[in-house]
Amino acid sequence: MTPQTNIDIFTGAAKDYHMMADVLIYLGDHWQSQPDYKKLAQLAGLSPHHFHKVFTRWTGISPKRFIGAMAHDTAQIVLDEGGTVEDATYEAGLSSPSRLHDLFIKHQALSPGEAKSKAQGVDMVWGVAQSPFGTVVALISPRGLCAYGFCDFGDELATFNDFVARYPKANYTRNDTQIMDITQCIFGGGIVPIALYGTEFQLQVWKALLSVSAGETARYMDIANAINNSKAVRAVGAAIGANPISWVIPCHRILGADKRLTGYHWGVERKRAMLTFESAHKEFAA
Repeated sequence: MTPQTNIDIFTGAAKDYHMMADVLIYLGDHWQSQPDYKKLAQLAGLSPHHFHKVFTRWTGISPKRFIGAMAHDTAQIVLDEGGTVEDATYEAGLSSPSRLHDLFIKHQALSPGEAKSKAQGVDMVWGVAQSPFGTVVALISPRGLCAYGFCDFGDELATFNDFVARYPKANYTRNDTQIMDITQCIFGGGIVPIALYGTEFQLQVWKALLSVSAGETARYMDIANAINNSKAVRAVGAAIGANPISWVIPCHRILGADKRLTGYHWGVERKRAMLTFESAHKEFAA
């Protein structure tokens, strides 16, 4: 595919996500009533024909099959644990959904001094791209991806400034093409080199998040136990909240103590969509 084709694919995916957001929320609350897809089309502000086309493009299955699949026992367990149960998957045209779990993360080790430096003097590329979960803003250092976040259209600069506040001592240059390229790797099952800047404790927590597989969830206490620090649940929560590389380091898979959906820096409803995306991938790949 050409670079322009990739841009068009992800731009379309981002637009589809925003149109389907209210539908996902509604389905999460009303799936047991088997809602008519014409009602869902109305929620999306589309004609039934256009809704069917957009819904199938984003999820990979028809509305009827999607709603029926939500009654599956596995999906119901996800709902009971605080997520939603919408069976959804996404065909980007770059690779099959079954390859999403093959995403390989190559961690570039940093010295303790580098990790704590907040990237002082590091030349970073930043930019904007589109993804299946909306607009992306990301930072890339010479060692790899060091920040990846999601936002709505028009909030790109605010998201960039959020990252600048985390790495105030870095030097920034904009290059949207590089961010599009790495987004293609992330959602196409490619190799993603990452560079983690943080305290030793944060690095332990972020690495522990990588052990939570797609389609699975964990609680804050589970991560605390994973780093052999069961009394540090609150500190673990703070470190998870400070995770700079969303989706790749899957902080969205962490639920509260009661296994309910908890806050997410990039929006709880986006977290809900991510969990349903992964739950469906696991279900259909099984």
